Amino acid sequence: MAEITTIARPYAQAVFELAKAENDYAGWSDAVQLLALIATDPEAAEWLASPRVGADQKASLLIDVAGERIKPAARNLVKVLAHNQRLTALAEIARLYEVLRNDAEGVVEAELISAQPATEEQQARVTAALKARLGREVHLSCSTDATLLGGAVIRAGDLVIDGSARGKLGRLAGALTH
Repeated sequence: MAEITTIARPYAQAVFELAKAENDYAGWSDAVQLLALIATDPEAAEWLASPRVGADQKASLLIDVAGERIKPAARNLVKVLAHNQRLTALAEIARLYEVLRNDAEGVVEAELISAQPATEEQQARVTAALKARLGREVHLSCSTDATLLGGAVIRAGDLVIDGSARGKLGRLAGALTH
């Protein structure tokens, strides 16, 4: 995991710098997300990983599938990645680009994981509390995990707030054993 991140980081930074220069964060976000989606399709991924397929053919496949939905600069990115044998890093490039974009736009991606589905009111309260605490706009995604038993876990960047029953029981068990 660390290796793919190390490989992807300079490409994500370069894409971010292009997006910043063009003042088109959303357009580049759409382009790298689309390319990552295509590259991670099981059939396409198998073809892209084949040593029998040349770099130009791999680049052409991605460019042809993406079609007019990507601009010429994104096509050039695909060609560079293909010639450097880095097409498998596209998903990580897209993820790292989104982190850079969110940072530039003052946004943080947060996740609310609860034992039961969160109501709209609960989501609004969590979003408002995170916005006040972090001083940034918050994009909240929600999911459920019955193994939490009750409560919720909130993740926003490096911040993790574990208010789940499972987490509390774990902390209690740890305190009792020490």
